[in-house]
Amino acid sequence: MKKQAGQAAEAGTDRGAAAEPQPRSVRVVIFALMVAILLAMLDNMIVAPAMPTIVGDLGGLEHLSWVVTAYTLATAASTPIWGKIGDMYGRKGAFLASIVIFLIGSALSGLAQDMGQLIGFRAVQGLGAGGLMVGVMAIIGELVPPRERGKYMGMMTGVMAVAMIGGPLVGGTLTDHLGWRWAFYINLPLGIVAFFMVSAVLHLPKKRAQGRIDYLGAALLTVGITSFVLVTTWGGTEYDWNSAVIMELIGLGVASLVGFWFVQQKAAEPVMPLHIFRSRNFSLMSVVGFLTGFVMFGAMLFLPLYQQAVQGASATNSGLLLMPMLLAMMAVSMIAGRFTTATGKYKVFPIAGSVLMAVGLFMLAQMDTDTSRVTTGVYMAVLGAGMGCLMQITMLVAQNSVEMKDMGVASSSATLFRTLGSSFGVAIMGALFNNRVQDEMTESAGAGAGGAAKVTEHSAQLDAASLAKLPEAAREAYQHAVSAGTHVAFLLAAAMAVGALIAAFFVKETPLRGAAPGDKTPADKTSADTKPAGDADGDSARGEREKTVAEAV
Repeated sequence: MKKQAGQAAEAGTDRGAAAEPQPRSVRVVIFALMVAILLAMLDNMIVAPAMPTIVGDLGGLEHLSWVVTAYTLATAASTPIWGKIGDMYGRKGAFLASIVIFLIGSALSGLAQDMGQLIGFRAVQGLGAGGLMVGVMAIIGELVPPRERGKYMGMMTGVMAVAMIGGPLVGGTLTDHLGWRWAFYINLPLGIVAFFMVSAVLHLPKKRAQGRIDYLGAALLTVGITSFVLVTTWGGTEYDWNSAVIMELIGLGVASLVGFWFVQQKAAEPVMPLHIFRSRNFSLMSVVGFLTGFVMFGAMLFLPLYQQAVQGASATNSGLLLMPMLLAMMAVSMIAGRFTTATGKYKVFPIAGSVLMAVGLFMLAQMDTDTSRVTTGVYMAVLGAGMGCLMQITMLVAQNSVEMKDMGVASSSATLFRTLGSSFGVAIMGALFNNRVQDEMTESAGAGAGGAAKVTEHSAQLDAASLAKLPEAAREAYQHAVSAGTHVAFLLAAAMAVGALIAAFFVKETPLRGAAPGDKTPADKTSADTKPAGDADGDSARGEREKTVAEAV
């Protein structure tokens, strides 16, 4: 009994110590991790405005889509592998390695002399990017107890919002004044700063796994992910959805994932341990994360398109067009993080976020050719508020549902599901949008709208400059078609948000590990003696994390 009392007092003391403000060195690490998030999020945003100039300099227009596809594929395929490497051999080393690979890919991309080289170097860059976001999430998960982690959610979401808003503007400015190669070179100073800050300040416990990486499982998972990302990228654009190539990719993807499932059950160190999905909360958060990615990236694709084609906005300001949504997302994420830190409650946010997303998307689906920019901004703000409730809470709950030893694979799995959701969202919403626009333009051409027949074949790809050259009747027909296309796309997204709401209702609000802020009373029990969902390690995880923080500083 005396021993137990001593342990309780010691635990209470640890909780009090954990509640103190983070040491300066830990704050430096957090700052470096935010720079890494900026690197991961900023890249595609900066590169997109430079694409026309890149094609003009290097040629290879027919391979242009691969500049993005190669990066996306490499990022998605490497994400779960980076998570497992961090769990087995140490998160610091894995994270620093991902930064180095990303910077090498960035430098080589800037030096590319033809489109083939650029595509290959972008794949190298994507391999590094796959470890950036996972490394950030896993390191924060190891340094900061879930109860206190909410305070960093708004910071991470804020960095993402800055990248989404400022990326296109920075990319356009760099391309115009310094050349398109600086769209890649800009990563170098940021990455070097992050590398040396993390290397000098972060000191996590070293790990040396007894087993070896499950190479067969990693290969099968990579083939499966690659197959389905290519299906969503090529389907309806490069190839018809019912073409032999798409069907073969679907078959290959299904076969690979089935094989992966069997391999994971027997592997000594599975690349994605299936036992983490036995946690109800983890599985539900994976579903919510997938659907959030589906909605978010679909909306970010079609909102600027609608505002440019229907409301006459400039394409060069595409990042600013999304500001109401991104600012609302950032503000609500900060509020949600502080509330979670103060109370330890989180279930309300997946529910409220799903409701707000569904409402916002349904309102966006009602937009027509007469909808004003102010009204559109209000609708976007509602959608952004919903996404702000979900962006980081899904990761927080997923991490709280697993043991410390699985923190990396939990973070990588949650990230992977969101990435796959974005791929499927862009593809499926894009297919519905394009079909509706084609149908509307064909109907307008049949009804005698002057010039409509000339734009039917490529009606979903018209830019603002091309639109301005059309006869008035054809331009009005196209604007009506785009409005109809966004209607069906956002209705589908609203249905996905309802799916996220259903999943959120079944989340079990398990107390977050870690002390409440300001809790310095040794006798206070808080949630330290409660085991989290999924048989995660309650007190042992807390003790392990406190040891990690002590060694880190």
